[in-house]
Amino acid sequence: MSLERVFDRVPDPASFTLPEYSLPRGDPVMPIAVTRAELSAVLDLYETFQAVDPTGLDANPLFAATREYVERTFGTPQYRPDEKLHDDVEAMLTTFSNDLGSRSMAVVDATPAHHRTLYLFLIACRSYHATPHVRFDPDPDAVETLYDLYRRVTDQDVYLKNPTSVLE
Repeated sequence: MSLERVFDRVPDPASFTLPEYSLPRGDPVMPIAVTRAELSAVLDLYETFQAVDPTGLDANPLFAATREYVERTFGTPQYRPDEKLHDDVEAMLTTFSNDLGSRSMAVVDATPAHHRTLYLFLIACRSYHATPHVRFDPDPDAVETLYDLYRRVTDQDVYLKNPTSVLE
């Protein structure tokens, strides 16, 4: 499937809000099946995503020289607007990998934070791909795999993990 067709299926952030998962007395989770091949595909996509400069500074020598001058003159560090997303995706992939263990397939507990991370990762991939000055051409199969994981989390019912009783 083409990237445009996959990205068209992702809800538009202007009209979409993530559901509220505040459930009393427990941790809400959405258990989904994940295979090692799917996790590897998403990890490869993440590594491609992580290598992109969303500001386009790497592609434009004038911007790069200006940034370097400002950093040297004013001591400001280089800032990437997607650093928090990088941390969240890395944490999610680590959690899924730990739940998967050495098995080729397992059920992992996706949390509301994972749901948000999957959505933001998809939206960021779409934005990077659509931006002319950012060179991001991910593998369409990897993006489709990411969308499939997002869709499974979205379609799954919410369960309580470690529920507490009324007496606690």
